[in-house]
Amino acid sequence: MRQLLLALPFALLPLVAAQAHEHDHDEHAHDSLGAHEHGVASLNVALDGNLLELQLESPAMNLVGFEHAAKSEADKAKVAATKRELEQPIGLFALASGDCKTREVELESPLFGDADHEHEHEHEHEHEHEHEHHEHEGEHSDIQAFYRFECASSAKLQQLDLSELFKRFPATEKIQVQLIGPNGQQGMQLTPAQPRLSF
Repeated sequence: MRQLLLALPFALLPLVAAQAHEHDHDEHAHDSLGAHEHGVASLNVALDGNLLELQLESPAMNLVGFEHAAKSEADKAKVAATKRELEQPIGLFALASGDCKTREVELESPLFGDADHEHEHEHEHEHEHEHEHHEHEGEHSDIQAFYRFECASSAKLQQLDLSELFKRFPATEKIQVQLIGPNGQQGMQLTPAQPRLSF
């Protein structure tokens, strides 16, 4: 799993993490891809031949509107709705032009509960520990989404368009992107006003 994203060196990652940290005003910073900053998410993109992999990491606040465990029916419904939207990535990333088919979707978050980690039994203990860690950190929770696509017409896949993602999750104000594709490696920041990146 995650062959391309793990195999390819993200040399720009420390640069983006440093930039995110520079602009971070949140006292409870995490050591993931930069800091846990509301309104900011990160996206790693790797395109190699007809295989496209995306890894999105975001504070739950950006996608769900809260970070505490869902206890009320309204909160549970919001988490379920967000999960359903994240499970349909073709629309979120506007991948129709490359004739892309979703081959793998993996969502991780303390908010989704253990049932979503069935295929990752070896990590269950790690997730429990992570959940406890998040509770002790003032209930800061992240949502991670990993996607693998096979694109029959990858040559026609000129760009990713995150307009729909920004529209569906308006609390997401900017996304720090690392991209490795046919034209090499690049880093950029996408916003609702500038939601597209070219391969």
